Amino acid sequence: MKLIVAAVIERSDRRILIGQRRREDTSPLKWEFPGGKIEEGETPEAALARELREELSVTLEKCAEMARSRYKYPSVSEELEIRFYAASIQETKITPNEFEQTAWALPKELGDYDFLAANSQLIAQLATGRLRPREILERATNSHQNRKSEP
Repeated sequence: MKLIVAAVIERSDRRILIGQRRREDTSPLKWEFPGGKIEEGETPEAALARELREELSVTLEKCAEMARSRYKYPSVSEELEIRFYAASIQETKITPNEFEQTAWALPKELGDYDFLAANSQLIAQLATGRLRPREILERATNSHQNRKSEP
């Protein structure tokens, strides 16, 4: 099984960052969340930070796992496990180094984009409001801070 990490970055206006694969990539021009493969010896969080740096020239500020999905594409022998993270970044300006283009879309607009099939369950949960990345990240941050302050 191949492990993948993906960042669901939500701005204060509720828009979520998505990227369109390049024409020459596998699954050309499909939309996805930034991220990629976890390399041997890497933690998922370290892989997410590396992928965001490579793909968008941004720095991961904090993240919290929000969902997992397993998917097997017919053309690939190995099943994927995708770990989706609610994430925040330090920068407001991104540079789409690895994407044809990027967009900031409202959750209800995500269904209008031609996403990779492995993202379909998450798209439905985001679009209906069942998952809210900023709230998940805030709860995780508050929980972590409360644990640190306990005697």
